[in-house]
Amino acid sequence: MSQTRIAVIVGSLRKDSFNRKLALAIAHLAPSDFNFEHLRIDDLPLYNQDDDGNQAPAVKRLKSEIAASQGLLFVTPEYNRSLPGVLKNAIDNASRPYGQSAWAGKPAGVIGVSVGAIGTAAAQQHLRNVLAYLDVPTLGQPEAFLQNKEGLFDDKGHIAEGGTKKFLQTWVDKYVAWIKSHA
Repeated sequence: MSQTRIAVIVGSLRKDSFNRKLALAIAHLAPSDFNFEHLRIDDLPLYNQDDDGNQAPAVKRLKSEIAASQGLLFVTPEYNRSLPGVLKNAIDNASRPYGQSAWAGKPAGVIGVSVGAIGTAAAQQHLRNVLAYLDVPTLGQPEAFLQNKEGLFDDKGHIAEGGTKKFLQTWVDKYVAWIKSHA
């Protein structure tokens, strides 16, 4: 059985990040032939166009990991009604120099969780705008704006049984089909 490699980009650096937990939980809902690999973005330099001709090793590593994947999964919190700076920095670094974007053509899903009532709706919309410009075909429906409430995750870090788990399973099934349709 051939493995489908998914590059997971979590937009939070926090050790106990809800979004990192969500990314891990999503992997448990996916078929066994999907391999979710979390990419490191905390060691990237701030994007500077002066470095386009000589990108840092961390940037080259990120671009290589993206290139080796068949799909992308962005799992992001919302900071001040937008995407986190660390995520935008990773996107900018891997999209440069102009014409050498690692993102182009890679199918993606966007999801996120926060304590706020609207989940990560604004951050996801901003991220979708950026991804559209970068030629990243992004799953449009269903959208998933999750509010982290007590009991969302079980003691093993999986999504607890109930309505949210059913909804996320539907999201994962659509995501898997989206990735396969762009293979």
